[in-house]
Amino acid sequence: MALPSCLKTGALMSPATGFNFSGSLMKSDSGFAVPTKLQSTRKGDRERLRVQAIFSFPPAFLTRNGRAEKQKQLKQELLEAIEPLERGATASPDDQLRIDQLARKVEAVNPTKEPLKSDLVNGKWELIYTTSASILQAKKPRFLRSITNYQSINVDTLKVQNMETWPFYNSVTGDIKPLNSKKVAVKLQVFKILGFIPIKAPDSARGELEITYVDEELRLSRGDKGNLFILKMFDPTYRIPL
Repeated sequence: MALPSCLKTGALMSPATGFNFSGSLMKSDSGFAVPTKLQSTRKGDRERLRVQAIFSFPPAFLTRNGRAEKQKQLKQELLEAIEPLERGATASPDDQLRIDQLARKVEAVNPTKEPLKSDLVNGKWELIYTTSASILQAKKPRFLRSITNYQSINVDTLKVQNMETWPFYNSVTGDIKPLNSKKVAVKLQVFKILGFIPIKAPDSARGELEITYVDEELRLSRGDKGNLFILKMFDPTYRIPL
């Protein structure tokens, strides 16, 4: 970081007037006149100490512990906001906007810059919030909606699987193709109705998914249709059957 010019030249600038003072007398707080050169040296020393202090003791958010605490706080705010929304089924447009804003704050502190190169993505994740109407099926009676939805990704085998639970236990498996270190193209292959009746997916069953945040506990993703998906880790050891 470059030092201010006043520290290099010994000339001081009055913060009140913007004028430089050099080679004259300046009034000190004590009421005694102090030679400018001496006062400049003293102020310069104080400024150098201030700069050194900043870099020796950076603000908390710049330290490793500070970043971790900030991530924890932002995640907690997000989780508390989505908790009463039934995975998004009861979210109003204002709720969706607020969740999106909180999600973007979490995404901004993503500790995993290249998710598809990390093992953190692998495993079975439980969907806890989404804006996808096709998943939420909010217009159906509640007893006809899936109680829990899971998504599994295995980066090493390039497989993805979405699963519903009671009452229908439908699932679908597909292939993923990395487009970069965060985004994949998805091609669904086989649906299983009631968990065991296979139906080949149509060729149009394609999309893209970008992983915008992932750690050991939480994953945020955004689809190519603008939907937000928030998931919590359920089973990091789960493998998609080949």
